[in-house]
Amino acid sequence: MSKRPLSLVVAVVVVALEGLVAVGLGGYVVVETLRGAAGDVTTAIAEAVFGLLIGAGLLWVAWGGLLRAERWGRAPAVLTQIFMIPVSVTLIQSDQPQLGIPLLVVALVGLVSLLAPPTTHALIGED
Repeated sequence: MSKRPLSLVVAVVVVALEGLVAVGLGGYVVVETLRGAAGDVTTAIAEAVFGLLIGAGLLWVAWGGLLRAERWGRAPAVLTQIFMIPVSVTLIQSDQPQLGIPLLVVALVGLVSLLAPPTTHALIGED
C-alpha cells in the first residue's frame, strides 16, 4: 500500500517506541549486570534476555508487519497494548503515576490507532 492512513502511522510509531524502550531497558540490565550491580545474576540475565527479545519482536511487528501493511502485524500489536493497560494501572496503584499514566496513555493511543477503521481497511483491505 503506497499511502498509509495516519492511524496506521501512529500505530507504527507507538509499537516501534515500545520496542525501542524494551530493547533499551534490556540493554540497561545487561550493562548493570556486567558492572556487578545485579543482586541475582540469573534473574538479571533472564530479565535482560526477555527485554531484548520482546523489544526486537515489537520492532519486527512495527516495521516488518504494520509499516508494510501486513495483516499479521495487528494481532501482536493489539495484544501488547492490552497487556500494557493492567501494567500501567498497577504502576498507578503502586504510587508510581509518573510511570503508569504515560504508559496508560501510550497503550490507549496505540489501541485506538490499531483498531481505527482506516487502519483496519489498510491491513485487511476490501470486504
